[in-house]
Order: sequence, then structure tokens, then C-alpha cells
Amino acid sequence: MSQELRAAIVQDDATGRVLMLGWMDDEALALTRSSGLVHFFSRSRQRLWKKGETSGNTLRVVEVVPDCDDDAVLVRASPDGPTCHDGSTSCFTPWLWRRILQRESDATEGSYVVSLLNEGTPQIARKVGEEAVELVVAALNENDERVVSEAADLWFHLLVLLRSRGLDPAALEDELRQRDR
Repeated sequence: MSQELRAAIVQDDATGRVLMLGWMDDEALALTRSSGLVHFFSRSRQRLWKKGETSGNTLRVVEVVPDCDDDAVLVRASPDGPTCHDGSTSCFTPWLWRRILQRESDATEGSYVVSLLNEGTPQIARKVGEEAVELVVAALNENDERVVSEAADLWFHLLVLLRSRGLDPAALEDELRQRDR
């Protein structure tokens, strides 16, 4: 490769969410502009690649905007499926969500996440209800540390429930963003 690489920040055109960061040389940038699909230069494989060439989860280009000194670009795109290789909407997902996906993927023996997912959505939903009640009781009767502890339990179980339904937490953000309009 004889050309410099530039950072390519990909942003969901509909939500404004940052989806990923990749690297483009001049050829990847030209292919991105001409094909309407995002292409990158893989530093590890030392070759061009089209986002989604194996997964089918492509990024359709809406706009490519260079920064002020042309060493980075913002790519506004419309994703056709999850952007991250782990199945998440964005590569910039909260650590807890990433941990849940990792535990599920590794099928770690003795993992609480795996055992919940194996029990199925109805059992996880009951657990969310239980944790919600515990949070309400703590909020009304206990100190802030207990409220935080119970809120953490509820948050965790809610994320596992979303995973059991095949939903990404980004869907919650999208719903709330829609309500804000």
C-alpha cells in the first residue's frame, strides 16, 4: 500500500449513532463513493474489503464528508443489519451488553447469563418483574446504595431479556429518540 490511511467514522444517517471506525486509503474511498457501499482497507489483512462482504450487513452511503485537512472522513450511511461483527448495532456498545454477548457466545459453563438465556424469555421476564419490585421497595424504604444495587440488577436483567428476544439495546435509544420529537 503506497497511500496514507485516513480514519473513516461511520455514522447512522437516521439516528446519528456512531456505528464504527474503519480505515480508508484512496482506493477504498473512491470505491465507497462510486459503489454507494462502504469499503475499507484492512490493516490486518492488507487488502480492500467491502463492509458486509461475508455477513451481508452492508452500509449504504448517504454522504461522505472529509474533515478540514482531509485526513479523516465522516461517512453517513444507512446500515443493512447490525454493524459490529458481534451482532450489535454499533461497535461502540456499552460494556455490559458486550459482556452479555460474550458470555452467550462462549457458552461459559456456570455463567449466570447462559443459564438465564437457557431458561428462556418467560423466566427472564419474571426475573425482570422481580427486580423491578425490589427496586421500587428500595427506592421507597432504603438507602441510596441499595437503590443503586437494585437498579443495577434490573438493568442487567432487562438487557438479558432484550437479548433473549433478539433485540439490541440501541432499539430502546431509537424509541426514546422518536418520542422526543
